[in-house]
Amino acid sequence: MKKVKAGDLDKMGLLYERHKKRLFGFFYNTNHNASISEDLVQNVFIRMIKYKHTYTGEGSFLAWMFTTARNVNYDHFNANKSAYNERELSTVAHKMTTDSTADNAMDRDENQQLLRSALNKLDSDKREVLVLSKLKGIKFSEVGQIMGCSEGAAKVKAHRALKELRTVYLQMQQ
Repeated sequence: MKKVKAGDLDKMGLLYERHKKRLFGFFYNTNHNASISEDLVQNVFIRMIKYKHTYTGEGSFLAWMFTTARNVNYDHFNANKSAYNERELSTVAHKMTTDSTADNAMDRDENQQLLRSALNKLDSDKREVLVLSKLKGIKFSEVGQIMGCSEGAAKVKAHRALKELRTVYLQMQQ
């Protein structure tokens, strides 16, 4: 990213190839729509080019990139809030069982579907901290940077989100 900041925009292609799957997974785990997720990944890289001057090189590149991704996600869903408020859980469950992407192949298992449905019932901040820390494997220090809090606060948020996820999952299981 330092080379991109210095004007070598060809290096952005390399960053794109390295991180597009990870970003797609982040978006897909929050919205369950492959088309929108692909668009949001593109928007992240466009925004990274636009705001390359804000990259300092201090701290983790992943934290900076996921902060940008989080902002793109927030902006997109804020602009389209009414469309997403109308979508029902049954529609999401149907998409999860009929979509043929590799991520959804694992969702065919009943417990995976139930877990995803439970994750969808969490508010966006709790879902986001779980996706970043557990599904994407990002360190809590970086999750804290992404979410604008300390490493300890990120751990607490993840713990509380897991606790709530467990409660929701067990209620749905019955």
